[in-house]
Amino acid sequence: MREVSVIILAYGEEPLLGACLAAVLRSRDVDVEVVLVDNGARSLPDEVDDPRVVRVTPGTNTGFAGGCNRGASRARHPDVVFVNSDLVVRDDAVARLVSRLDDPRVGLATGAVLLPGEPPRVNSIGNPIHYLMFSWAGDYGEPFAAHDHDEAVAGICGGFFACRRTTWDRLGGFDEHYFAYAEDVDLSVRTWQSAREVVFEPSAIGVHHYEFTKDNTKWFLLERNRLMNLLTLYGRRARWLLLPVALPVECGVLVAALRGGWGREKVAAWRWLWAHRDVVRERRDAVAAARDTGDAGWARILSAQMDIPSEFGLRVPRAVNWVLARYWAAIAPFVD
Repeated sequence: MREVSVIILAYGEEPLLGACLAAVLRSRDVDVEVVLVDNGARSLPDEVDDPRVVRVTPGTNTGFAGGCNRGASRARHPDVVFVNSDLVVRDDAVARLVSRLDDPRVGLATGAVLLPGEPPRVNSIGNPIHYLMFSWAGDYGEPFAAHDHDEAVAGICGGFFACRRTTWDRLGGFDEHYFAYAEDVDLSVRTWQSAREVVFEPSAIGVHHYEFTKDNTKWFLLERNRLMNLLTLYGRRARWLLLPVALPVECGVLVAALRGGWGREKVAAWRWLWAHRDVVRERRDAVAAARDTGDAGWARILSAQMDIPSEFGLRVPRAVNWVLARYWAAIAPFVD
């Protein structure tokens, strides 16, 4: 039977952690171990006493990125699956997801993450990635019946994805500078740059008890990490080509931030990047050295428009999307 390590993080109040653990432990057609990273949970359910559960206690909140890295470092099996603590998988979901890793062209496989209730609606079936590194839950709110088949995806949903341990190690896992948010974008892009694919498996289903929160710390992390991706994942020529559109978009995001009450956090993201410019430069060099394909080889997976659902707090005017799409069409052939 196939052996799989499932990584789950716990922090703060975790009302669904017991249901999440129980569902993973019921997985059929695979032999699972669960690596539970306790980043500071207030209480833990009885399921942690199952002998198949390995508890890792860093002693501090290492964030999503650091927690996943610590969990993966303790994993014993050749395939690793990452599951959010508020996501309840079907009993065949883990087996179906890791089956996609049998294809050597696949680097990451992401599952069908659904919202609670009937009829099933999509939370994410893999996330689009805009060329300015915005990303959002793919096809959010749409009926799952319209997406219960293979679809091309740019990025994983960090709440439910799988990879081989060798792939994780080769990519270096998540960059812990990110702490939380947009690290799944970074990992997905670096997977494409390594000449491997990111795929969606529609039969690997989990129900995510999801609510988009809009606290200001989250906005800081979202914007800082998006800009980290923009500054480090592209080659030099691509960065120069993107500058004429990136700068006005930055001004537009600042206006939206001021109106939304998180302008201070937007400015703090810029300040962090400037104060840590050596980190940015070193990371850009490391990404470039590891790349197996030029920008043109992976840029085809990027979105030309930002079709962000209104629930996520950023609305992009139609005219702006028109300009963004035309600009990308003009420069995309030259970003290698």
